[in-house]
Amino acid sequence: MSVWSRRPALRWLVPATATAMVIGGGAAANAIAATEPELPPRSATELLVDLQTAEVDGFSGTVVQTIDLGLPGLPETAGHGSADLGTLWSGSNTLRVWYGSPDQLRIALLGTLGQSDIIVDGEDLWIWESRENQASHRQLPPFGEAGGPQDTTPGLTPQAAAEAVLAFLDPTTEVTTGGTAEVAGRAAYELVLSPRDDESLFREVRIAIDAEHSVPLAVRVFGAAADPAVEVQFTHLSFERPDPEQFRFNPPPDATVTEAELLPWGPVTGHEGHEGQPWPAATVVGEGWASVLVLAVPEAKLDQDELAWLLAGLPTVSGEWGSGQLLTGDLFSALLTDDDRFLIGAVPPERLVAVADDPAAALPDQPSPESSGEPESQGEDE
Repeated sequence: MSVWSRRPALRWLVPATATAMVIGGGAAANAIAATEPELPPRSATELLVDLQTAEVDGFSGTVVQTIDLGLPGLPETAGHGSADLGTLWSGSNTLRVWYGSPDQLRIALLGTLGQSDIIVDGEDLWIWESRENQASHRQLPPFGEAGGPQDTTPGLTPQAAAEAVLAFLDPTTEVTTGGTAEVAGRAAYELVLSPRDDESLFREVRIAIDAEHSVPLAVRVFGAAADPAVEVQFTHLSFERPDPEQFRFNPPPDATVTEAELLPWGPVTGHEGHEGQPWPAATVVGEGWASVLVLAVPEAKLDQDELAWLLAGLPTVSGEWGSGQLLTGDLFSALLTDDDRFLIGAVPPERLVAVADDPAAALPDQPSPESSGEPESQGEDE
């Protein structure tokens, strides 16, 4: 069975953030070499089949990822050198990765003064923070069920990032080849995914695929700039299966251990929210790379002090639907409206303003926004 089918894509990730990991510097700067290895030609279709059928018994390696989405007015996170899992969504980070089987995975975020580990061993999920000497444990459903081991990690590795991108393959995507590359000392083919819709802020996504094992070695996401806005890649990789002891975790006797219901980066299954409450209603307007996700955001779920600080620095936009605050980055735009809707997509801000006025963006228990003329696009409930 393919490693891809055993670890399904993280469907709760939207295209704008599914692979939000960017290269920083140091060792990673040379991970993709300028040389182009000579390899037998492979078509885009053949490379897609290779990805879908790739099987590995295990691997371990070092991954470097950074995120820099060009978001204005946001507080800086700890970034490089921190072992705080909250920094995974910004700055530059170095991780060690071990994969033993579909339900055995360990990811260690390396910091200057400590490290944090995400450890999946069967139905046990551990999150360990060495600097704080504390561990969080969750008992997972069996593998294959919603919220099981296959749904527990965000897109922290090239495999997970590529899988999240490939989950959105549809007729709105043009798939081509991009020659060859050398990643972490290994020869690789490049697969290029490009939006057919000019409204998307994405220009292309390039996936480096190991020539021998057909697994992703690097994922680079480009916006309008010449340099990649997002990148996650191996700087070292071994396909030897890790020792099973690598996935065993026993907290130190003096550690603080808690039983947790939620993961720090969001819901396990996509159906749980803050303190175990259901996530609000959602709908999608449009298709493919230019689609817009619309969420209901109940006021009770927002930290009002932090929200007020953030919104104070954002521009206000308005339409017949009302008004709201707009956040614009290099790869996505987001809009928080005064009728408690949150719109996000890999589209220009004017697209969000238009969608907010579209009856297709109305959510259950909310009236349809009034708009003149025909709606710009139609969506469907997820």
